Amino acid sequence: MEIVQGKKQTSQIRSIAKALTIIDILTSSQEGLPLAKIASKSGNAKSTVHGLLSTLRDFGYIEQCPFTGNYKLGMRLFEIGSIVANSWDVRSVAAPYLQQLVNRIGETVHLVVLDKGEVLYIDKRESTKNLRIVSEVGMRLPAHCTGVGKVMMAYLTDAEVKNIVKEKGLKSYTQNTITDFTVLMNELKKIRTQGFAYDIEEIMDSLCCIAAPIFDYYGKVCSAISISSTASLFHGDQFENTKKMLTKTAREISQSLGCRSSARGESNGT
Repeated sequence: MEIVQGKKQTSQIRSIAKALTIIDILTSSQEGLPLAKIASKSGNAKSTVHGLLSTLRDFGYIEQCPFTGNYKLGMRLFEIGSIVANSWDVRSVAAPYLQQLVNRIGETVHLVVLDKGEVLYIDKRESTKNLRIVSEVGMRLPAHCTGVGKVMMAYLTDAEVKNIVKEKGLKSYTQNTITDFTVLMNELKKIRTQGFAYDIEEIMDSLCCIAAPIFDYYGKVCSAISISSTASLFHGDQFENTKKMLTKTAREISQSLGCRSSARGESNGT
């Protein structure tokens, strides 16, 4: 049984390697290449290459010209590349602002993106206080019960929010977690109006955060920034000062990404 599993795993890895080789080959030709040429360059049989090309085409990674029959790279690769580039551009631009914010407030600061309906942490600056937030770069959390998740969902269309909830659900983590869709939609509308979001012990007891959206060159929300601490963060003047510094930092990052203030806050569709 172990030998069979080993063979299966090796076969799967080889298939992936062959598919990636085909993608690499096609990067050298803007006009595209015929099946025979791709097979020759990859060193694989035409039948094998044809099967791989058909699969890649079905997923949008490869396109076939209806006139010449040549294969070329597909739009899906452009979409993925744009997502990756956008995320890392935000991280690079935001880095000095994040550190400046931590230096000023002494609390933990996060930078996140919304990926596949979840919050993905792409940067973290640790608190200068004794308090330590259990989080790390690369971690994923649900969107409906985090300040950063809600502030990004607030700028999605109603249909996009419904799809996320349909796929991910509204799991309860604490007694404060929003588990009703109507309540969530009302919360998102409020967030969109006020320009920031917060969660008070919605995903973890004793953990609170306030979050603000970051807009890209096109005026679309591409990420979010948050400050995390204990419930004491949400009292009186401390909360107002924290909110002002956070939203100011988010605006500065957005402006550094080329966002014009007039481009933000477009109405979300239904």
